[in-house]
Amino acid sequence: MGLLTQILTVPLAPVRGVGWVVERVVEVAEQEAYDTTPIERQLADLERELLEGRVDEAEFDRREDELLDRLDAIESARSGGPLPEPAARYEDGEAEER
Repeated sequence: MGLLTQILTVPLAPVRGVGWVVERVVEVAEQEAYDTTPIERQLADLERELLEGRVDEAEFDRREDELLDRLDAIESARSGGPLPEPAARYEDGEAEER
């Protein structure tokens, strides 16, 4: 019966293939959404900028709070909360406007 089922469902193979691709895309998107490595790297860069005197304490505190809020959102999402917003790209230390 398995061979007959496979033969009869050959026309559905492209549909199954698209479904598989969609599942892989969702998996990768979830991995990227929950990845804290870029945020941790930005925190380290921010601290280095503070130590080198390229940012003042107020700017450091503001940007650090933003990054820590993003980490909290990811941790919340990992524990079953809402998904975090997509990470903003940083250029010259400033978040892009949406």
